[in-house]
Amino acid sequence: MTCNGRNVFTGEPVEVRFNGSITSVDISQSPAPGPWISPGFIDIQVNGYDGVDYNNPAISQEEIARSLDVQFSAGMTRCYPTVITGGPDDMANCLRNLSRAKDKLKTGMAMEGFHVEGPHISPDDGPRGAHPRRWVRPPDVDEYRRWQEAADGRVRLITLAPEWPGAPKYIETIVGDGVVASIGHTNAGAKEIADAVSAGATLSTHLGNGAHQMLLRHPNYIWHQMAEDALMADFICDGIHLSGSFLKVAIRAKGIERSVLVTDAAGPAGAKPGRYRLGEQDVDLTTDGRVVLAGQDKLAGSALRLDRGLANLMKLASLTLSQAAQMATVNAAKAGKIAGRRKGLTPGERSDFVIFQFDEAKKEIKVEQTWISGEKVFQS
Repeated sequence: MTCNGRNVFTGEPVEVRFNGSITSVDISQSPAPGPWISPGFIDIQVNGYDGVDYNNPAISQEEIARSLDVQFSAGMTRCYPTVITGGPDDMANCLRNLSRAKDKLKTGMAMEGFHVEGPHISPDDGPRGAHPRRWVRPPDVDEYRRWQEAADGRVRLITLAPEWPGAPKYIETIVGDGVVASIGHTNAGAKEIADAVSAGATLSTHLGNGAHQMLLRHPNYIWHQMAEDALMADFICDGIHLSGSFLKVAIRAKGIERSVLVTDAAGPAGAKPGRYRLGEQDVDLTTDGRVVLAGQDKLAGSALRLDRGLANLMKLASLTLSQAAQMATVNAAKAGKIAGRRKGLTPGERSDFVIFQFDEAKKEIKVEQTWISGEKVFQS
């Protein structure tokens, strides 16, 4: 099999040969520039899509498959369906249901693993975000083991607040199992963040969000995480969660190589405006594209598509196409420890591709094809 296009990282026309993995990448002799080709986009934080809530343990395999199909149209090739703070049984049952779908769905391979965001987060208003306060609880290794049992060992990323007593030991335990420990929804001080990093934390979850509306000017948990070189950071680039000025500054602080695009999409993403569910809570998708707790103005995830996230990085943060693609591909794979996806368009890597048209003047991407492990899952 072959795919042709302009290499998103170099601009050169290339011919990529592949089966389940890339076998060769050669300069193409095609005189026409053609479409662009990129490693497939990766989303390590997605709570649902197309009206499907991954935090509902009763969602059907057909609904999960439909939600994946819509994401394929945006260039998604690997994702971490994300389960947020909830009751212990509900969280375990959601993971069990998602893991069953991964095994049985034809496109289940796109669900690379699972992200558990909470329940070990700050109970405080602001850092807690839209997570239900009544289910916030301290880190518990036994509960982590129950998650892994329910998910067949596929929990790959856990977001927690490092200020909880015992958090460093908990981080050491999960990191020892190969799970990514990410700092998020936190009210931690500098020492608590440093201790988490020493214990093995390597990521900040949606940096700049899940935070107080008002913070001390200098010593605060956003600055501490931006300054910590051992932490990568992911960002919700929908133009709603973060301003362009914050994105520019935060990405400069972390460096492109440590910055990651995520959607943090909730169930209403890709659906019509209206009322939906996120776990045990009602949420509204507004006509201007915000996902908020029902009847409130508190953000509860996003309605972002990955292709539009790349476009927003170019528009809001003044990144190049190559830099935006790096954040959505190899950087996301490094942050999520996804094997076979950390080197880009290179022989030996998985054959996950996105073929797209790029309007440079408008900074807009139109996905034409999405491939996963050498199989086409979307054609425009």
